[in-house]
Amino acid sequence: MDEADLLYMIVKRFGEVDLHPDKVSNLEMGYIFEELIRRFSELSNETAGEHFTPREVIRLMVNLLFVNDREILTKQGIVRTLYDPASGTGGMLSIAEEYLREFNPDARLEVFGQEVNPESYAICKSDMLIKGQNASNIKFGNSFTNDGLENEKFDYMLSNPPFGVEWKKVEKQVKDEHEKRGFAGRFGAGLPRISDGSFLFLQHMISKMKPANGGSRIGIVFNGSPLFTGGAGSGESEIRKWIVENDMLEAIIAMPEQLFYNTGIFTYIWIVTNRKARARKGKIQLINAIGFYNKMSRSLGNKRNEIGEGHIETITKTYGDFKENEFSKIFDNEDFGYWQITVERPLKDESGSIMKDSKGKLKPDADLRDSERVPLKEDIKTYFKREVLPHVPDAWIDESKTKKGYEINFTKYFYKYKPLRSLAEIRADILALEKETDGLLRKAIE
Repeated sequence: MDEADLLYMIVKRFGEVDLHPDKVSNLEMGYIFEELIRRFSELSNETAGEHFTPREVIRLMVNLLFVNDREILTKQGIVRTLYDPASGTGGMLSIAEEYLREFNPDARLEVFGQEVNPESYAICKSDMLIKGQNASNIKFGNSFTNDGLENEKFDYMLSNPPFGVEWKKVEKQVKDEHEKRGFAGRFGAGLPRISDGSFLFLQHMISKMKPANGGSRIGIVFNGSPLFTGGAGSGESEIRKWIVENDMLEAIIAMPEQLFYNTGIFTYIWIVTNRKARARKGKIQLINAIGFYNKMSRSLGNKRNEIGEGHIETITKTYGDFKENEFSKIFDNEDFGYWQITVERPLKDESGSIMKDSKGKLKPDADLRDSERVPLKEDIKTYFKREVLPHVPDAWIDESKTKKGYEINFTKYFYKYKPLRSLAEIRADILALEKETDGLLRKAIE
């Protein structure tokens, strides 16, 4: 801007606007900044979601990470670290630091991040300089192929990676690490489909957890895909299996739609940790917060809803209380697992006789092959006798094809049945519409 002789004029215009705290609150200032970034993103044909997350969402995520950590909220002189592998313009980092200072002015949060977009990286680094943070902790580059903070471990991690973005450009490097290093690398649990790299970010963050005696806590925003995409044996299911069976998934919070500037879809906050409280060991809490929002008087891109302070307090309390109610359900880890069994039926010849192979074993009919999902808590043979054999007595299980899978069908656990309207109500509506239509036709003819 300086080279184009624009910098002075822009700075001069800022001086003409009254932005005193008495006129513009911190929250309003945050929205002004976010709106400027959103408009800049539209002009440069970039996705706004790659740059920042709404302030109220970050405040909620920070609450969920810190709510049970009394040391960081109360202890004098305590120092903790926070990391975001997709830091964008630094919103997660700066708001988390600002929010912590409100609770404990004597605590210090050292922030770290990495960003692949050069403009966002520059804004983030500048913001850290202004706030007195060590700007050299913000690294430039792709977190998957050029980890600028390799071997570093952090107390807390927050991130809102881009939703549903493919990782084809880094496919070779990621696959090499997965195949050659396994769990000694970052992606040992599995690889998601190329079209969505969300689980790569989470595995990358888990690799930066401190050992379990001190441990770390992660808050990450996903769309619905990581909950259920991929059947048993797929990369996504294997990653879910690894996270759940290692007792790292603490909670998932379903958020309202139309919260983000670049998308109106429902989103989910995952809380992942290797230091669960004793009461949470072997448990996963689901919180349904999709109705916790206020309508905005004016839309900002796709953002039409916002989470109010009261909603943040309610969600935080619901999470912290760790009790079941209308909006909170608590499950055993195993409740989300299942066995996928392959059900075979015999192949028959034209005369209807069952065919066998050279060893006298029944030949399966590929056209009649089916599969069933058996909950992990159920015995497979008991389930098979109860649910399958009464309908197809000649069926059997091909045990060589049995796979273990995990998925989290969030809607299933909070579904509320809405009774269908009665025929009398429907008939009354139809008659009323006919009467209204008849009246309109008469007016038109007259």
